[in-house]
Amino acid sequence: MQNDSLKSYLHFHFIVFIWGFTAVLGALITVDTVALVWYRMLIASFFIYLYIRYKKIPLKTTRSNQLKLTAAGIIIALHWLTFFGAIKLANVSITLAMMSTGAFFTSILEPIFYKRKVIWYEIIFGLFVIAGLYLIFEVETRYTEGIIVALVSALLSAIFTLINGKFVQKHNPVVISFYELLTGTLFITVFLLFTARFDAEFFQLKQSDWFYILILATICTSYAFIAAIKVMKHLTPYTVMLTTNMEPVYGIILAFLILGDAEEMNTGFYYGALLILLTVIGNGILKMQRKRRNARLLKKQVE
Repeated sequence: MQNDSLKSYLHFHFIVFIWGFTAVLGALITVDTVALVWYRMLIASFFIYLYIRYKKIPLKTTRSNQLKLTAAGIIIALHWLTFFGAIKLANVSITLAMMSTGAFFTSILEPIFYKRKVIWYEIIFGLFVIAGLYLIFEVETRYTEGIIVALVSALLSAIFTLINGKFVQKHNPVVISFYELLTGTLFITVFLLFTARFDAEFFQLKQSDWFYILILATICTSYAFIAAIKVMKHLTPYTVMLTTNMEPVYGIILAFLILGDAEEMNTGFYYGALLILLTVIGNGILKMQRKRRNARLLKKQVE
């Protein structure tokens, strides 16, 4: 059992490493953002469908759930459009640093979604996140547009996470992912049809773009998602939270190693990014301690 936990822990670190590499692929792929996301979602939904058929997982769901999954699919499509758009407008380091604010947005929206009171330390942590953002805005004014788009992406990511948090309690996560990716693809397809973007040039990708998009769709999306579901069964929520927060760290390091000088930032950026990351980790630690304390109190009341 302990060996399974260790394997799962190392495997999950590898998955988070892959997630960090996603942003680098976004910078390497030369096609425009809309085409990039369309190809990613289309190919990923196809491979997840093959997995569902192989495992003989039933796809049937209610009309009500289909409508909710469609809304979630549109949100994840918009999240990826703004995520890769921010990379094109700024760079990988800026985008990943802003994505760290997703946990902060989640802590603000969670009381609305789950109808609970705001916790005092979330307000304090919110002020730290704002301070970190101020440091980054102050020294990286050339990337202001990219920073704003990345923050919108982080907000959409938080909304998507909260919606999925309710879905996974009742439905198979693989089926949820398939429907969300498929409806997201259809959403972008409609947009491309209305804007007359489906021409011969749209399908004429460079060989390197095809290669990077296939890695993005198969390894960074289909494989990473399914593998993450499996390993999380052997890990505590606390471990998952801390490990996931390594994504921007891995991504920024990979970007610097692969993309070089384009990712070199002012010192103030790293101070701001570190402050945001430490705040997110601190928030997660206090949340887990609060949950454990509440669980112990509930156990005593039952006894």
